[in-house]
Amino acid sequence: MATQASTNPESMSNNALVRAIHKHYSDTTYHRSSRTIESEKTILCGIPFNRWVMFPTAFIFQAICGSLYAWSVFNDPIDGYIYGLSHNAATSQYAPLVHNAPITFYIAVGCFGISAAVNGPWLERNGPRLAAILGATVFFLGNMIAAIGIYAKIMALLYFGYGVLGGAGLGLCYISPVSALQKWFPDRRGLAAGFAVCGFGAGSIILAKVPQPLIAEVGLPMTFVVLGCCYFAAMLVCAMVFRVPPPGFQVNGMDMYRNKVEGGDSLTAAAHGDKAEVIPDVEAHLDEKAVQDFRDPGVNMALSSAIFSSEYRIMYIMFFGNSVAGLVVLSRLANITKDIFNKDEATSATIVAINGGFNLGGRLFFSTMSDRLGRKNSFFVMLLAQVIILAALPTILEKQVYWAFLLVIWVLTACYGGGFGCIPAFLCDMFGPSNIGALHGIILTAWSLAGVGGGLLFTGIYNHLLESGYTIRDAFVYSVNLHWILAVACVGFLFLLFVGTHIHDRLLPKANGEFARMRVFGRLVRIGAFGFQWLTKEQEEAEWAAFVEKRRQQDLLARRGANVYDGSG
Repeated sequence: MATQASTNPESMSNNALVRAIHKHYSDTTYHRSSRTIESEKTILCGIPFNRWVMFPTAFIFQAICGSLYAWSVFNDPIDGYIYGLSHNAATSQYAPLVHNAPITFYIAVGCFGISAAVNGPWLERNGPRLAAILGATVFFLGNMIAAIGIYAKIMALLYFGYGVLGGAGLGLCYISPVSALQKWFPDRRGLAAGFAVCGFGAGSIILAKVPQPLIAEVGLPMTFVVLGCCYFAAMLVCAMVFRVPPPGFQVNGMDMYRNKVEGGDSLTAAAHGDKAEVIPDVEAHLDEKAVQDFRDPGVNMALSSAIFSSEYRIMYIMFFGNSVAGLVVLSRLANITKDIFNKDEATSATIVAINGGFNLGGRLFFSTMSDRLGRKNSFFVMLLAQVIILAALPTILEKQVYWAFLLVIWVLTACYGGGFGCIPAFLCDMFGPSNIGALHGIILTAWSLAGVGGGLLFTGIYNHLLESGYTIRDAFVYSVNLHWILAVACVGFLFLLFVGTHIHDRLLPKANGEFARMRVFGRLVRIGAFGFQWLTKEQEEAEWAAFVEKRRQQDLLARRGANVYDGSG
């Protein structure tokens, strides 16, 4: 039977597929020739490269990617162009006969996450410049096909063009500058991540104003052609700046992996326009004894090991919990402002615009703060704030307290944006800069699931309540949804507590019956069949010393065995 199974064509095909997937997610090594490394020392015309140039180019590049968030401005024009308009005598306004264009956004969000997850390892093996160029090209083709679909009034072409190709191209584009910045700024990972992804939020604000006057000037199909060409040209220019550090890169006393190095504060740092200043990270820098014994276990971790590690699975759920409220609740912000608080269209649009500013600001504020406070502590603040706000929001809606609604919504939005700003640096701290592209891409599927799955669930419950006799003026149609969103946020907060950022949490062997561990006020707590076991500082240090001694003895025996083998050979 075993022989037959091994020669079965279907079995061989499955095994080949598994091996291909394993290989794809195992190797993230970027091979460069000495000529390439030498050429990357300059940008254009012999201008020396400075790592700080990555900031504005990454911001512009991400702002173009953020045009995805402005898709809603195309919904009515596309539906009206393809399906026609109907006249409402009561309001004297025209509206599309069919509303299918919003589906394009959901397809794009889904393909965005899938593309980032699948292409992450390829990005690490081929570098951010080639990945950015490829992503920009696919996004450009998507815009051109979308223009043809609109002109021919074929909705399927629009779905395929902007939804599938556009979303896939943007997914690869999104992770390209983030991956590069995490490698160039080991001393400021939070700031680097936040500045990059806040461009994504800025794009939704800036570029949302462009389509309407352009449609009036050149028509709807040509708008996609013009925007697609402009986006493509700007993205290619930005991509020329993207690169990863040369071998042996050091800055501000640390290498790319945040390992402390001697003599790293002068030559290499000065070459990239930096002073000898060290920004400490309370979670990334270990105590001196730990540094002498072992380096950060995430530095040399294989990508496949990182993907299947318990820490990554926990962080995935944590990020999902941080994303649901922002994606689902805030997508209905304009409706809530008009329906529950009786504000006009102009006021609702102003509130949404201001809300976009808090999204952008949260990405930069929390990510920068995480360089001082720590990534886990920053997510603790963001998720706890969301839990409190979501618990209070039904009451605020029922009582129609407008000022309180604006306050909590803007804080909620800042926390949602802060999650995107902090997660690249958090992943880089935990699993090393060589894996950041792939891991960041995969974890973005949590955002896609939250947007698509959460949006569909919210809409299903909302429509069911309206069919049951409730009206859009009833706060209950929103409050019911807030209950399950609160539950998801609580799960994300709970899982955050089990993310082990201390080297002891990650390396100390599990006790008999232990299945989880966490830290409470700095103390290690084991959870298992025995219940809760609180370790004192002395007990933890004793266990660590015993573990270190055992590892040293194992390494010594291994070296002796290797020497004996070499001598006998």
